[in-house]
Amino acid sequence: MKISGSVALVTGGCGGLGRAIADMLAERAARVVVADCNPEALAELPEDFGRVLLDVTDPEQARRAAADVAQEYGAIHLLVNCAGRIVSAPFINIMSPDQMMLSYDDFREDVKINLDSVFIVTSAVVEQMVRRRTRGCVVNISSISARGNEGQTSYAAAKAGVNAMTITWSKELGRLGIRCNAVAPGFIGTPSTYAALQDAHIKHIVSSTPLRRLGEAHEVALAVCALAENDFINGVVLDVNGGLSF
Repeated sequence: MKISGSVALVTGGCGGLGRAIADMLAERAARVVVADCNPEALAELPEDFGRVLLDVTDPEQARRAAADVAQEYGAIHLLVNCAGRIVSAPFINIMSPDQMMLSYDDFREDVKINLDSVFIVTSAVVEQMVRRRTRGCVVNISSISARGNEGQTSYAAAKAGVNAMTITWSKELGRLGIRCNAVAPGFIGTPSTYAALQDAHIKHIVSSTPLRRLGEAHEVALAVCALAENDFINGVVLDVNGGLSF
């Protein structure tokens, strides 16, 4: 699909990765609509960006938002599911005997934000694509942690679920002209990464990465654009991790 002239909806588009993706799509002449839960950040976006205040974990909000965007712009050609949060918490913390195990409530909340949201928003957008007979593309932002990463039980489980849904949807939706792929970044030098990980952990990651650095947000955006533009890529989880493996 041609990015130029397409309508692209980017969830979490005010964050580090999401903003880089939205900016690159705009540079390639897409009509970009950013969905985010932060009204102040939405207000600071460039004037030519569309804006949607959205809680991606709310199915009714997602259905209304998708319908409104499709009505205003005539279609949604590209959905990038970037909303989420990095969560690092050990499954068991022997230093906290009063609350040793990762709480089920925290686990469910993390999965809701990082997995359920992808299901909810994609369901709403694909419904609009199908009703309007739009040939489109979904790109989900996964993570290297989907392979399993110590200290990230809930986050890893959610991202593994994103990968599974991506491949499942590619098989179901491909016959309708809707491709579905994912980008699985390694560790990217965004504020959320630095907030979630201690300096010592980041230094260890850098030393373990063959390229000896963290990734950059625009490198993830380039991968999103590549998946969107190649009409014969479907059901792929594309690693963008500098060669790091667990």
